[in-house]
Amino acid sequence: MASVFEYAPAPESRAIADIAPSYGLFIDGEFVEAADGKVFKTLSPSTEEVLSEIAQAGSEDVDRAVKAARRAFEKWSALPGAERAKYLFRIARIIQERSRELAVLETLDNGKPIKETRDADLPLVAAHFFYYAGWADKLDHAGFGANPRPLGVAGQVIPWNFPLLMLAWKIAPALATGNTVVLKPAETTPLSALFFADICRQAGLPKGVVNILPGYGDAGAALVAHPDVNKVAFTGSTAVGKEIARTVAGTRKKVTLELGGKGANIVFDDAPVDQAVEGIVNGIFFNQGQVCCAGSRLLVQESIQEELLESLKRRLSTLRLGDPLDKNTDIGAINSEEQLTRITSLVELGEAEGAERWSPACELPESGYWFAPTLFTNVTQAHRIARDEIFGPVLSVLTFRTPDEAVAKANNTPYGLSAGIWTEKGSRILAVANKLRAGVVWSNTFNKFDPTSPFGGYKESGFGREGGRHGLEAYLDV
Repeated sequence: MASVFEYAPAPESRAIADIAPSYGLFIDGEFVEAADGKVFKTLSPSTEEVLSEIAQAGSEDVDRAVKAARRAFEKWSALPGAERAKYLFRIARIIQERSRELAVLETLDNGKPIKETRDADLPLVAAHFFYYAGWADKLDHAGFGANPRPLGVAGQVIPWNFPLLMLAWKIAPALATGNTVVLKPAETTPLSALFFADICRQAGLPKGVVNILPGYGDAGAALVAHPDVNKVAFTGSTAVGKEIARTVAGTRKKVTLELGGKGANIVFDDAPVDQAVEGIVNGIFFNQGQVCCAGSRLLVQESIQEELLESLKRRLSTLRLGDPLDKNTDIGAINSEEQLTRITSLVELGEAEGAERWSPACELPESGYWFAPTLFTNVTQAHRIARDEIFGPVLSVLTFRTPDEAVAKANNTPYGLSAGIWTEKGSRILAVANKLRAGVVWSNTFNKFDPTSPFGGYKESGFGREGGRHGLEAYLDV
């Protein structure tokens, strides 16, 4: 993309991640073939090359993994918290030691820029294991009553946008509280979960405590419906979340759902424009906009709309799109052809409905799945691009005149996951934040995460919280 600077390529070596030609399922501490022998291929989104062939889990494999987790549960849950903590601390340290390898692997399999996997994803992954390791021997003091007990086997299904980080969000609190785990990673990004299985072996984790089952939606559905699963944790689309809720209804399973979002990023007329622009860019173009809590709706106070859009367009013209392994790259590849098709169709619909589309001058690579950063102006609340979760690098710009109008527009969505507020007035931040129906509200920043802080949503963005002390409750019988 056009830039005021010229940058020489600075590629990270892909040789750091030694990817095997094929991988099995990880059940009871061993890599095994799928019961029916099925396999699938995982591709690099930036080049469309095949990275590896992966065993595809089916219902019989789910049953094997759940039985292994159930056998392991008796001894794992009986360990003193301090002993479980030792394993979690060991896993966290190994993740740190192998962080460069894991960052390259995640970039190859997911398509996101190496500077994001290296500087955001991997530090947070290790931090979550360190944090929950600290809780393992303090559960009596977590505020959930005396002697809280683990639930049993946790069935966990994670998405493709933050494969290793979503794994950490779910596995770390489950193990700290004494549960065992069967995890199904997304079919487009199974590699980092399989590498994590190797880390579990390296850390000496007892067999069966963590089981990894790559596969498609049928494997996830079988895991959710398995009668010997006590806890279901899912991050993904609202449509699948509703199916899961219907499946577990009437059972004794505990469930947490972290689903879609259509976050509002609200910029008031007294906001520092340059700082707000950086937050807007981070809010929607981080990970190519493939973030459930992305600030995909920009609400700008009418009096500064022209100034802010001029600055925003100038900033977008400096973003660099290309090889995700290049340390200069800001915008990587879309995760899959299917996701690229969805983004493209919704953007075309936005134009057809009369919104004005703008993208900086951008040359897309010939192979792989790419979409230029895009913003829409002249958007109303009736436009599909302002209502539907696009899950791509697409920003819809709306305006408001008063704080009450901003709140009304921000809340006019079936989702309720995240929001941002940009203003110099602390009183306005508190007043507006208290009226926003969103699980997370950032002030003068966006997309900031910490393992000590709970995360989750309202309405069609799901229920339950992950992270922080609150993230323990979902894995305890309280």
